[in-house]
Amino acid sequence: MLLSYVGALPLKGSDAKLLAMVVAIRAARGGIGNLTGQDVRSLRLADPEGAVTALAPLGWQGQEALLGEDLVTPVGVAVPDLTGRPDSPLPFGKVMRSRVSGWTVRTMSAKPVKKTSAAARLAALFLAAHGPADDCGTLPGHLPDECRAALPELLGKGFLRELDGDRYLLADAVRHLSGMRPPADTPSGAVDGPEAEPVTWDRWKDGVSVALRRHVEAVECCPQCSLPTARVSEAFMRKPVPAQFEDKVRRAFGVWEATYPDQGPVAAEFASAFRAAHGHGPSVKQLCTALGWGKMSRELRIYVIRRLIAEGWLMNTDPVPWTLRPGKAAQVGASGRKGPADTSVRPR
Repeated sequence: MLLSYVGALPLKGSDAKLLAMVVAIRAARGGIGNLTGQDVRSLRLADPEGAVTALAPLGWQGQEALLGEDLVTPVGVAVPDLTGRPDSPLPFGKVMRSRVSGWTVRTMSAKPVKKTSAAARLAALFLAAHGPADDCGTLPGHLPDECRAALPELLGKGFLRELDGDRYLLADAVRHLSGMRPPADTPSGAVDGPEAEPVTWDRWKDGVSVALRRHVEAVECCPQCSLPTARVSEAFMRKPVPAQFEDKVRRAFGVWEATYPDQGPVAAEFASAFRAAHGHGPSVKQLCTALGWGKMSRELRIYVIRRLIAEGWLMNTDPVPWTLRPGKAAQVGASGRKGPADTSVRPR
């Protein structure tokens, strides 16, 4: 339904159609889809400005604001066709919209697809939606021409196992995505087989605030991090456990501090640059690894970051992952002032 709707839009080029698909998913229930500049950037379009501009002749409104320098403020894009009328081309309820959104994210984030062209990623959505898991499928008649041209790319990347004329076979690694277009075969709330975890993940995301969901999707869809969905979902959904630091961790920190002195400004600068490039903060491990702090246990990494937070060089939105950013000590700039004198670390 979604792909048929997008395929029928009078748009030229896969960039515009891929952007239109994301807007349509978010606008399906009320006619207004909220996106940020970072959402557009995460799609890795060859011509994002051209894609945004192409939506205007459709009668869609508000998308021009996505081209500004502000990458984090949500922009409401009005889609007159999707105003919640009974005859809406996408009559999605809350659960259905969440399932469609989750399936779309998982398909475009699949390893064989992540680093392909926009045309190949759009083609992957069409083929996954219409292809059976255990047999050859037939290319859908409404597959856009630019997607047909990108099929050899999907074959070369391992998304397709076979491609012969209009017949294709999904590769083993992506067969779990087959036929996941609405309406779903599994009743709401059912848990069955390997899709139990992704369905639970979608429902978790559907229940969080708009701001948190935006952050979650920035991490999940980050083309530079290319994180597995299972890792992202586990990090966000696990219950926070207060950290307990044994004496050996404190001793190890003393050794680390002597080996890598005055790391606060460096950590703050890296966190700032990372956020600018990725649209989200680094994880604890990403920061420690990138700064070349040597082999560290998980407990030591956490302890080091807690110390830097206590000193004011870093801050985060605990316990939400991937939220590290420069702290107050870094924000005072060249004054050289450090953070609070009390640098004790208390488990949170």
